[in-house]
Amino acid sequence: MKTEKEIAEEMAQVVEQMRLDDIEDNPDIIDEYFDCDCCGQNKCLAGSIEYDGYRLCNDCVLLAETGFALNKIKSVSELIEAIEDKHLEELAKFVREEEKRENN
Repeated sequence: MKTEKEIAEEMAQVVEQMRLDDIEDNPDIIDEYFDCDCCGQNKCLAGSIEYDGYRLCNDCVLLAETGFALNKIKSVSELIEAIEDKHLEELAKFVREEEKRENN
């Protein structure tokens, strides 16, 4: 039986390989960005996955896949709810930065 740490390390390798495969299949993807439905950050499309209509960045895919593998979450919406506070922080930070830009 694998430890949680071993499972997490394995997932990290799988998710990183997905990112590298995306770049290999389409090198231009490096310049393509989107707003992650989970963390709210503007992230590279490489290694992102769509789950149930939510597009997750590679970092959040790692969280989701590790969560599934460890039976910590049953759905991506559970992960999004858990991360929502962080998402709101990102949104608030973005709004503050936009206000600063407009005031200069």
